[in-house]
Amino acid sequence: MRLLASLLLCLCIPAAWAAEANAPKLDIGLGGQCVKDTQWMRKNHMHLLKHQREETVRKGIREEKDALKNCVECHASAGDNSVTAREDSFCVGCHRYAAVKIDCFECHASKRKATLAKKDEQ
Repeated sequence: MRLLASLLLCLCIPAAWAAEANAPKLDIGLGGQCVKDTQWMRKNHMHLLKHQREETVRKGIREEKDALKNCVECHASAGDNSVTAREDSFCVGCHRYAAVKIDCFECHASKRKATLAKKDEQ
């Protein structure tokens, strides 16, 4: 049993290192202090967004701290103000790496508010 556990451990550690080495290089925008730590957000951001959606849409409760627009304001690229415009954009790069469809921006803006305001003025 110990031999099997040791073998599994030896196989898992290099796989974890390889996954980290192949992780996408993302344009994180402004970055900074997030609502949760980085590892938690990598694993759970979708649950946070779904919970926020349920609270806002179903119950009318709006918590600005956890709003998707705050994620975009912080993580949109300085170059194009978007989280989805390029392969290395914050949301697109990670979702492509994980092979997960990103559908948030079918309804929500993928650009910073200031950029959207400029478009509306034109």
